[in-house]
Amino acid sequence: MTNNSVLGSAFFISLNIVIVGCGLGGLTAAYKLGMAGHTVTVLERATALGEVGAGIQITPNVSRLLHRWGVLNRVGNVGIRPLGLTFLRYQNGERVGYTPLGDHMDRNHGAPYYHIHRADLLDILYDLARPYATIRLDARVVSVDPSAPTLTLHSGEVITADLIIGADGLNSMIREVVMGGPFPAVPTGDAAYRAVIPVAELENDPELKTLVETPQMTAWIGPGRHIVMYKIRPKHVNLVMCHPDRGAIESWTAQGDIDTMRHEFREFEPRVQKILSLVPLALEWRLMDRDPIPHWIHPDGKVALLGDACHPMLPYRAQGAAMAIEDAAVLGVLFSRVSDPAQIGCLLSAYETIRIRRATNTHMASRLNQKTFHYEDGPEQQARDASMREAMLRDSAADHVGNANQWADVQKSIEQFSYDAELAAENWWKENGKAVLDPVDSSALPDQ
Repeated sequence: MTNNSVLGSAFFISLNIVIVGCGLGGLTAAYKLGMAGHTVTVLERATALGEVGAGIQITPNVSRLLHRWGVLNRVGNVGIRPLGLTFLRYQNGERVGYTPLGDHMDRNHGAPYYHIHRADLLDILYDLARPYATIRLDARVVSVDPSAPTLTLHSGEVITADLIIGADGLNSMIREVVMGGPFPAVPTGDAAYRAVIPVAELENDPELKTLVETPQMTAWIGPGRHIVMYKIRPKHVNLVMCHPDRGAIESWTAQGDIDTMRHEFREFEPRVQKILSLVPLALEWRLMDRDPIPHWIHPDGKVALLGDACHPMLPYRAQGAAMAIEDAAVLGVLFSRVSDPAQIGCLLSAYETIRIRRATNTHMASRLNQKTFHYEDGPEQQARDASMREAMLRDSAADHVGNANQWADVQKSIEQFSYDAELAAENWWKENGKAVLDPVDSSALPDQ
């Protein structure tokens, strides 16, 4: 099952790794683990990889990795580099908050910020992974034996592995294996519409043209609902419209009712009404939340979770894809050092140690924005708007700690966007790698 080889001066053992799920995190993990020298198979239940979803925000904590992996130029060729983030009052379009992006992100965090269509990013990561992994479509996993470990497909085929990575998303079956049972989601009270409209249709209207002639992210915030709009391709604009849940389902592909969508935002300013009149089709899904799970690894130490399977993110901080890609980057660094199958459990424990606190903090920041964006008109809303305005007006050297606009909080931005997942894993290895290599000491690895 395993193959021994020498990589550089270090003895290395090649593992048979199976990844369940061919999304952004699963493909990144396939690339990183395959490039490290492991035999990687990706199992995807879908029969084809299509354009599921729409806009993805590639923040500097991810773009620095994509640059290192040699594909950031492809992101730049198909994506959009926004110059800023603008918060507007829902009724009249008054600007209440603004954060510069563009060169500001390069200067302060060492890497750029992009908007891109999810399908375009998926294509880029697929091309990265394909030389290093076998990708199998129409391969639905129906059961897992975590102690062997083995996976059984819907066809009856049984697949044996040294390590199984569950990157199978929000409704993860592998999560149930790790947790020993279901871990149900809780409704947030919100649902969201997603739509993509041609830029040309906005450019044809003088009032709307100003919203797209300068690339930026624009957010209208109002009682119980908000809208985010930004370009994801030179010719396409992404819309995400969050509103009170009135019976949506937790699905990326369920079609919403256009008239109901427009009615939900009837109190928003006239430009929003024009934009919504251009939407021909919108997908609607219920936003569900799960508390952070206490562990990402099965007790037998051969099955682990990645991405939405272990830390599903609400869309209010634009970090769901980023966290999955970071997870994969850390796994890749750690498992490039494995020299004995007995080390798998220790390395998975290190992965969880490195990742769980950061993912949980990001999860909490997303929850906070849901509340902040949706205040009813009144004292809390007025205090929020005043806080956001203060970040626009005060000296640019101020750090805006605790600002209602989390993108304006300098310390939060450093923690979120200056982070380097591979460096974090490298640093962990420098401090603790000897204990992993020594079987006697490996049970006494420190918590961090």
